[in-house]
Amino acid sequence: MKNILFAGISLLLTISVQAQNGETLKMNLEKNRVYRLMSVSSQTVTQTINGVQQTTESKAGYTMSLKMLEATPDFMVTEVRFDTLVTTTNTMGRIMTISSANEGDIRSEEMADVLSCIMNRLSKNALYVKIDYTGKPVEIVNAGMLSGIILKDTSSISVKGPAAQAVKKQVIETVSEESLRSMIAMFTHYLPGGEVAKGNQWSITQQMNSGGMMLDIITTYRLDGSDGTLANITAESAIKASENAAPIESGGATVTYGDLKGMSRATMVIDINSGMRVEENSKTHISGNLGISAAGLSMQMPMDINGESKITLIQ
Repeated sequence: MKNILFAGISLLLTISVQAQNGETLKMNLEKNRVYRLMSVSSQTVTQTINGVQQTTESKAGYTMSLKMLEATPDFMVTEVRFDTLVTTTNTMGRIMTISSANEGDIRSEEMADVLSCIMNRLSKNALYVKIDYTGKPVEIVNAGMLSGIILKDTSSISVKGPAAQAVKKQVIETVSEESLRSMIAMFTHYLPGGEVAKGNQWSITQQMNSGGMMLDIITTYRLDGSDGTLANITAESAIKASENAAPIESGGATVTYGDLKGMSRATMVIDINSGMRVEENSKTHISGNLGISAAGLSMQMPMDINGESKITLIQ
């Protein structure tokens, strides 16, 4: 009997310890406090055309501010601002920089000037966003109004040549509610929204538009442990083209990308009190064949993408 009683007490103690090892990981932002996050990433894309490799290198730096205005049982109402949006691309020695710090010119014949103008307008306007407690942006309340402000004179875009149609399409897609929610989710959507124990896993599925390609990203997160107010998490993502994704129409050619697949791995540190990511470091690899068809042309183009990114809480 004593052995049974002792075993019972030991079991209760074990359960108690296991419960103490659990952490509640959800968005718990302090009202009216501004949280500022910075993302820095680099990417190398290698494409093989008729046996010749072409390499495009890009670097991007985004800074986003997040402030919780009100909270309901289902979501928070937040003010989101993209303070800085800078992308530099080097395609076989041809360098293009798109920067929100540059007012740009919507009437310019240069793609960089047009896109910088759009990024500049986006950086000057607040987004009012409903975000649930997993960090998922569920609605941008002022999406329609914002789009109207930013796209007010895009009929004046005068970029010529094969890039003209692509630029106009990219401008519209950049400020669509879907794209803006994806940009915000990059900074916020990674939490289970409740209690998890050490070693437990949870999954989040996101869809992202990357250069006109619709990709499904299924990420599995694992709580590795906690130290005081910080939780350590590892994440692994499977990346593939979305089912029935529309092909890209560019310069008279149709590009399909259903063969693309990839993987991303990351380590994260989370502030348990707020749910905010203190730091994340990740590496991504995607490869596959693009199908290209045009008048009198049909070919497969191998593509390989390698990227690294870091997200940090800076305020």
